[in-house]
Amino acid sequence: MKALIIEDEIMAAQTLQKLLGEVSPETEVIAVLESVDDSVAWLEENHMPDLMFMDIHLADGSSFSIFERVDITCPIIFTTAYDEYALKAFEVNSIDYLLKPISKDALERAMTKYHNLQKHGKRSVSPENLDALIAQLTNMKHYKSCFLLPERDKLVPLPTSNIAYAYIDAKTVRMVTFEHKSYYISQTLDDLLAQLNPHDFFRANRQFIVARSAIKDVSVWFGNKLAINITVEAPEKIIVSKARVAEFKHWFSN
Repeated sequence: MKALIIEDEIMAAQTLQKLLGEVSPETEVIAVLESVDDSVAWLEENHMPDLMFMDIHLADGSSFSIFERVDITCPIIFTTAYDEYALKAFEVNSIDYLLKPISKDALERAMTKYHNLQKHGKRSVSPENLDALIAQLTNMKHYKSCFLLPERDKLVPLPTSNIAYAYIDAKTVRMVTFEHKSYYISQTLDDLLAQLNPHDFFRANRQFIVARSAIKDVSVWFGNKLAINITVEAPEKIIVSKARVAEFKHWFSN
């Protein structure tokens, strides 16, 4: 059986491959893709795999946009950091999912469901189910308004409205406020992004999430990229890749 992994976190992809080798040694991972554009290009040039593992949040946008550009006919197992409330949408629409961080037991259950679907000639995803899923996730998602974070011997409330940006610092995620205070959080950048309202926050690249309210202006950068200038000092230039420029402009103007 041939499987395709669409995942922009290297460690997450490696963990999934390792667990697959233990749970389903007959499964061959034929490619690991990191972006919407790479996935579309690969699917246009290769035969459809038997199974696809697809992260919802990719470096250049939502993986749901892949379905708008390519006719996917194989079963999908989504990997996601959505909370349990939003995950009810997956259950209602009979779509498989794995909640990050992925466990061996959860992968075994998903693979069992996949094999059962195959026995009955069913697909995990249909266009109708996908449309219903996107609609339900849009309507159901409850975004955080405040984080409760440890600071010495206390727990400090941090309203999301006070987050200027978040970034990866030595493999750990740090959130920085408009008052120049910073807090570490024991989550991945993907996990954090899933809890923030997408109207207010944008994933500029693999390292940074930036708040709309923190953006001072935007500079044209080398190679058709953009540089986001914010009102709070950042440890490095926040660059929007060429692949994400159109998405950023659409997000910022809405």
